[in-house]
Amino acid sequence: MTTVGDIRAVLDQAYPPHLAESWDKVGLICGSPEATVTKVAFALDCTQAVAERAVEMGVQMLVVHHPLLLKGVTSVAADTPKGKVIHTLLTGGVALFAAHTNADSARPGVNDRLAELVGITPGRPILPKAATGTDKWGVMVPTADVEAVKAAIFAAGAGAIGDYSECAFSFSGEGQFRPDNNANPTIGSVGELEKVAETRVEFVAPVTARREIHAALLDSHPYEEPAFDCVTMESFPDLSTACGLGRVGELPEPITLREFTQQVANALPVTEWGVRAAGDPDQMVQKVAVSSGSGDSFLDAVTSLGVDVYVTSDLRHHPVDEYLRAGGPAVIDTAHWASEFPWCAQAAEIVATTGVATEIIDIRTDPWTLSAHAQ
Repeated sequence: MTTVGDIRAVLDQAYPPHLAESWDKVGLICGSPEATVTKVAFALDCTQAVAERAVEMGVQMLVVHHPLLLKGVTSVAADTPKGKVIHTLLTGGVALFAAHTNADSARPGVNDRLAELVGITPGRPILPKAATGTDKWGVMVPTADVEAVKAAIFAAGAGAIGDYSECAFSFSGEGQFRPDNNANPTIGSVGELEKVAETRVEFVAPVTARREIHAALLDSHPYEEPAFDCVTMESFPDLSTACGLGRVGELPEPITLREFTQQVANALPVTEWGVRAAGDPDQMVQKVAVSSGSGDSFLDAVTSLGVDVYVTSDLRHHPVDEYLRAGGPAVIDTAHWASEFPWCAQAAEIVATTGVATEIIDIRTDPWTLSAHAQ
């Protein structure tokens, strides 16, 4: 029996939540982790129409890219737009899960799919970030209790370096403390300065295991208030395979900006917005940067990467004008929905490995429904 919690675990492994931007809200939005799942649907947005389609399809879980509750709300009453969506899903027995900027940064993720579609092999990110950051911990322990504390933190996931496990470094010293009136000291007496032979134990652990390491440390340490520190170490990822927002790669052969713009339009789902470009139509382009969704905040970063053209969405007049006048490469502007919707197929393939049925909801949630040109 597969549960919502099982699907969540698979998606969290593929798109680690710690890769999400600090402002983002990813993960399970509604539904019980214990609920049984036999079929999962996928969409870019959870609009009312998408929620109703998910219920009609008889799925027990809906996976989307854009979080429904990204901005704070004070009510999910059924007579509010977002509340109506939530009520539709819960009444229909459908859990809702979102993988947003964590899916953008993950490998493979949203940006890898976009890069492949426009014709490049996804290389380095525009903005790299560590896939699995590492913490360095240090904890002071009464010498007699060191082995018990080490066993607990190792069991929680600490101490692995490459092909080695239970790695740690220890050195002895003297700790001191004076318990205040409200303290309940394991060693010493209230109001009296106590000096104890202690050992400092240092070890590394994945950032993703921080909560488990902390809990194990507190549970195994004899002190009421253990002294410890935890710092995140600088990482040095291989840029060609690093996680992060955006991707950079090269076309097999140089082509004109006009030809490449048409290639992008042919590769992406059709929208009324279409695809537009800024730059010399006859310029030859080969090195390409892509960023799914709204990408004008990366214009300065792209300029420093030596690319010929940047493919993204939701570009605005003034940022693009200033960027081009400052010597930035050509840009291609696609519809936001079109640059990200193809990811749904990738996410469906990942969930299908659990043995549940999967289906993509093909409702076009791009908000633009009409375009016109002078005749």
